[in-house]
Amino acid sequence: MQIQFKQIAGMVALAAGLSSFYIDKTVDDKDSTFSGKVAVEAKDIKLPAGFSAKILGTDMGATRHIAVGKNGDIYVKLSKLKDGKGTYLLRDKNGDGVIDEQKLFGDFPGTGMVIKNGYLYSSSNKAIYRYKLNDKEEIIDFEKPEKIVEGLLDHGRDNAKSLALDNNANIYVTIGSYNDNCRETGSGKGMSPCTILDSAGGIWKFKADKAGQTFSDGVRYATGVKNAVGLNWDNKSNALFATVHGRGKFDDFYPQYYTAKQSAELPAETMYQLKEGDDAGWPYIYYDHIQKKKILAPEYGGDGKKTSGEKAINPVAAFPAHLGPNALMFYTGSMFPAKYKNGAFIAFHSQSAELHKGYMVAFVPFVNGKAGKWEIFADNFAGTDLVKPTGPIQHRPCGLAQGPDGALYVTDDLNGTIFKIDYKK
Repeated sequence: MQIQFKQIAGMVALAAGLSSFYIDKTVDDKDSTFSGKVAVEAKDIKLPAGFSAKILGTDMGATRHIAVGKNGDIYVKLSKLKDGKGTYLLRDKNGDGVIDEQKLFGDFPGTGMVIKNGYLYSSSNKAIYRYKLNDKEEIIDFEKPEKIVEGLLDHGRDNAKSLALDNNANIYVTIGSYNDNCRETGSGKGMSPCTILDSAGGIWKFKADKAGQTFSDGVRYATGVKNAVGLNWDNKSNALFATVHGRGKFDDFYPQYYTAKQSAELPAETMYQLKEGDDAGWPYIYYDHIQKKKILAPEYGGDGKKTSGEKAINPVAAFPAHLGPNALMFYTGSMFPAKYKNGAFIAFHSQSAELHKGYMVAFVPFVNGKAGKWEIFADNFAGTDLVKPTGPIQHRPCGLAQGPDGALYVTDDLNGTIFKIDYKK
């Protein structure tokens, strides 16, 4: 048995807070152990041939979305403060593939994290900030982020403010619905109209380079989008894409139309290509991936079969219910095989009762601008058989980012783990 450990700057670094990390390891024996909090070993992540996973750090807190600079610096957003701070900077100082420096900064928790045009954009659950970067994409002043938007709605439920930026100095932010089905309180009747849509259940557009904006300065870019935690601008198609969490229960108020099994397997989680003015239909309709139709919601007179939403857009891809797509990233690197170029990776944060699969990263190929059949790319983050679980879920993939070398980074907000996925022929 052989175990090698790459040590970082000894006890000085540990005293600075790196005790929450365990750093790169090589293992020649399946029974080898490592001193540190390891929920799932990197070698246990199931990947296509030629790919391998590595764990860069764990026990870091609720790690949400992630961005990687052109110099390899890793910025990770936390949904809960750690030591009073809400963002990590992780750095490999000597280029050996091992994290040997970390810094916590920013006094606000949240989800959104994007690098664009010389700034690191970051969101709380109510506001959008940005940090000026130097030519190496390093933050110039950690203490004084510029607040560019404030006053975004936050009722506690589905309040993550995911971000995307286009190439015309616009920033897009998700404002998720705090009412799952837009039902009237204590009943199964839908609000008509759904008044929530004036300030939530959609995606808003603001200026990316203007400080001091409030909610009223924004434009509702797309509506009927219940909770788009995955949000990304695709440069190839020059369009905004979103992955959306579907609604919940059907059988609580409508058992005459939906069995408990149907309620667990509907509706689809969806991926949309959006343009300004689009309506995805929530809460009046939902997309049924089994019937492959837009169905009238029972709160508005539906019975599980009536179609509706003729003016609502269709998804470009649909996935089984309740998988929880929490990040969307178009791959533009050259490390991975050609089939992945310009396709979309999606981090799924939960599981499907229909598939008995979940807690995974999926891939959607795009050919001539059209989404193809989705497939599982990275699996077993759960660390247990979801058909017959033998223990608790270990990791819930949440964020995705592409490194300058083309590697894929995956965050987990349950055990606070950062995975890096590489490819070698």
